[in-house]
Amino acid sequence: MFSKLLVANRGEIACRVIRTARALGIRTVAVYSAADAGALHVAMADEAYPIGPAPARESYLNIGRLIEAAERSGAEAMHPGYGFLSENGDFAEACAKAGIVFVGPPPAAIRAMGSKAAAKALMERAGVPLVPGYHGAAQDETSLAAAALRVGYPVLIKASAGGGGKGMRVVEAPWTFAAALASAKREAASAFGDDRVLIEKYLTRPRHIEMQVFADRHGNTLHLFERDCSIQRRHQKVVEEAPAPGLDAERRRAMGEAAVAAARAVGYVGAGTVEFIAEGGAFYFMEMNTRLQVEHPVTEAITGLDLVEWQLRIAAGEALPLRQEEVAARGHAVEARLYAEDPARDFLPVTGGLRRLRAPAPAPDLRIDTGVREGDAVSVHYDPMIAKVIAWGEDRNAALRRLAAGLARYRIAGLTTNRDFLLRLLRHPAFAACAYDTGFIEHYRAELLPPPSPAPPHALAAASLALLLDESAAGSGSGDPHSPWHRRDFWRLNGDTYRDLRWAEGETQRLVRAYYRGERYRLEIDGAASDGGAMRLPDGDLAVDLDGVRVALAVSRLGDEVTVVGDDASWRLLYIDPLAHRTEEEAAGGRLSAPMPGKVAQVLVTSGARVKRGQALMVLEAMKMEHTIAAPADGTVERVDYAPGDLVEEGAELIAFSTPD
Repeated sequence: MFSKLLVANRGEIACRVIRTARALGIRTVAVYSAADAGALHVAMADEAYPIGPAPARESYLNIGRLIEAAERSGAEAMHPGYGFLSENGDFAEACAKAGIVFVGPPPAAIRAMGSKAAAKALMERAGVPLVPGYHGAAQDETSLAAAALRVGYPVLIKASAGGGGKGMRVVEAPWTFAAALASAKREAASAFGDDRVLIEKYLTRPRHIEMQVFADRHGNTLHLFERDCSIQRRHQKVVEEAPAPGLDAERRRAMGEAAVAAARAVGYVGAGTVEFIAEGGAFYFMEMNTRLQVEHPVTEAITGLDLVEWQLRIAAGEALPLRQEEVAARGHAVEARLYAEDPARDFLPVTGGLRRLRAPAPAPDLRIDTGVREGDAVSVHYDPMIAKVIAWGEDRNAALRRLAAGLARYRIAGLTTNRDFLLRLLRHPAFAACAYDTGFIEHYRAELLPPPSPAPPHALAAASLALLLDESAAGSGSGDPHSPWHRRDFWRLNGDTYRDLRWAEGETQRLVRAYYRGERYRLEIDGAASDGGAMRLPDGDLAVDLDGVRVALAVSRLGDEVTVVGDDASWRLLYIDPLAHRTEEEAAGGRLSAPMPGKVAQVLVTSGARVKRGQALMVLEAMKMEHTIAAPADGTVERVDYAPGDLVEEGAELIAFSTPD
């Protein structure tokens, strides 16, 4: 076994690999970009080396700097994690040339599977069933459009070199093909440095099922059962579970045999995942990921195995520790990916600081994989994942209950997350009944993404009482303890002692009138009176008592913005300070602003252009995804403020736009 391992990645997967290496007695080496100098994975490792500026292309994707860090540290092996260079044959080859063991498959296997087109041709020869489509060498628009017509619409354009939903577009009709192709190629080039694509028939109600495979250098190959990854948004996985609900023993056997055949066809070594798409009674090969998957913890949960340990042992030359007939599964496991993103804005990634981050305590049946801590920032440069939350249960219902309970205990403030969305999804009757496919989120969008509900009385009380408690703890500006201006009980001359606290919630104003009553308050919330009180809990939450009903809520304040987080929902309120000077808000009309920090990928209009409602005006790239800025109405482009390649902050005015009077 190795004595020192370099982890060529960041975030939660780097932390995950470091934990197993430490358990095996292996010293670990982290690498970090300028943006990650204070990151958790750097703190966890025994050593850490800087590898360049924040942009991934100049740091985590720089093969030369990674090899140099390994040589400087004396690391004998390199674990690539997932993403970045984990499926890069050149990186694996560079490690071999430097005498460093690459914890993964041989370069030839990576290259064979790295091109989706080449992989499909290889699988076809191996007898693995394929989705109807085109994976040829011709990449011009005319050839690809003709292939799409032959396959039959709707079709799916997919980046040949990548995954994770990047460079992927669903095309419903021929007249939208050209624009979708151009967008997919730009995104693929940005994410993978390769703009080649393939065309597949788009199945309308499929499930996404993948098989975990392992192979050693002694000729042994096996699978560790399947995972269902059908719950997706923007072609990226959100919830994964193992085993796949409703998959009978015969289908499991057939998919397992196909996955093992696929691995053997490329002379595979190490951990890999063969992904299938299934509809009706049929299943088809999609791709093979030549790395560990984000969702590997659910396989670990049902098998009791450590897949990273298996990777390291195989890379060190050991044989697989089990035979196929010795692999057993027990119970059910479900994983949810907790992201910094805004589900109400089509799941746009969100950046910002984690002012508050309190996670549930890990337990035997609840696992948290994360790479961030309270106070860290989610950067525009990398994936916006906050954590993976994994629950195990004796059966699926038990696992779902434990996962929902774990997510409910999260307290996050400082940026928007998908926590509340995940809770609605996990508790949805159709999901509980296993009635889902890859279009589940779109099918139930209205129920999963309802309009924001008004903050309930407990949330308004929490925001108001937290503010009053903070003011009381801060003391008064008066130096005279006998002065009435020193008191914090809302004392008034010849009047009742109360304080009005006004809150803005979207376009609505809410009023809380607080009457001081010793250690308690009489609260009038939107005119309804309650007896209330609050106290700080050891974990920082606020225990709010209204008429004897007690609820624990997290309250976080930044300036006048207050975030209240409960077990089932979160609310953002703006305190209207009567003493603060306020200016007229700038009219939103006439401005097209950046919905998130990013880089301008393409400008599609010029000043003076007349455009139609919905017409694409500009394309932004953030976190390796493209976002189109469209005209909100028929009108005229007055001014374009940015050019391709420019970096923009969230809220920056991109285009000045006018509509007819």
